Amino acid sequence: MLKFFEFRKIKIRYSEKGKGRALVLIHGFPESLEIWNEFSENLAKHFRVIAIDLPGFGETASIGYIHPMEFFAECIKKLMDDLGYRKYVLCGHSMGGYVTLAFAELFPKNVSGISLFHSNAFADGDEKKKDRTRAIELVKQDAKHFVNELVNKLFAESNKEIFKNEIEEIRKICQSTKKEGIINALAGMRDRKDRQHVLKSANYPIQFILGKMDAVMPFDALAKQVDLCKNATLTVLEKSGHMGFIEEKEKAAKALLKFTRKAFR
Repeated sequence: MLKFFEFRKIKIRYSEKGKGRALVLIHGFPESLEIWNEFSENLAKHFRVIAIDLPGFGETASIGYIHPMEFFAECIKKLMDDLGYRKYVLCGHSMGGYVTLAFAELFPKNVSGISLFHSNAFADGDEKKKDRTRAIELVKQDAKHFVNELVNKLFAESNKEIFKNEIEEIRKICQSTKKEGIINALAGMRDRKDRQHVLKSANYPIQFILGKMDAVMPFDALAKQVDLCKNATLTVLEKSGHMGFIEEKEKAAKALLKFTRKAFR
């Protein structure tokens, strides 16, 4: 069911299905809550699954000129407070993982566990920061072309024919994101903090779901994060690029279900 709540005088769209303890799904860049529609079906049989259009994405407007990861985290906290939840599991895809880590740093008492889905705790290096700044200029000139090029990199090469319909659906979702939302998020990702300390200090369980064929966030670099944690699990999606919730939907959903049950125990 699609609903809205108010945060800083704008209406934020979210969805919820299922009952019981809450699992919060946080979309990546430049996506919307629709990416979770099919993936969350079985999860909603066991938990109350909540997804959100972060500011600047889907049907939620932008605020200001930059969207820090902490700002997104505060938005999610407002929703969960409104819904009356004290503790919950958060799962973030790509940029959504950056938001999840910001949330865990700001509001650790509300976290039962976190799942980083094709994501990482590292800050951007100097070259990556320059890439983000160049991307902002590209988006100002031709946002549609920027999104097309990005979507082409998200799926493993071997999956592009298999999931051609799904790829076009993702393309539509991403192309519907307004230019200012893309720019604000790019600036927020560029300027985000390194949060390896969150992984090191966490007393709750942490999950990594990573694509072996991910061209956006290479597997070998991301897998090193597991050793930083006191209590971590790693699920390797051998046939996936950056979109494991589509490329290996059943395996990824099963892993997240198992992890969420563990986190709530």
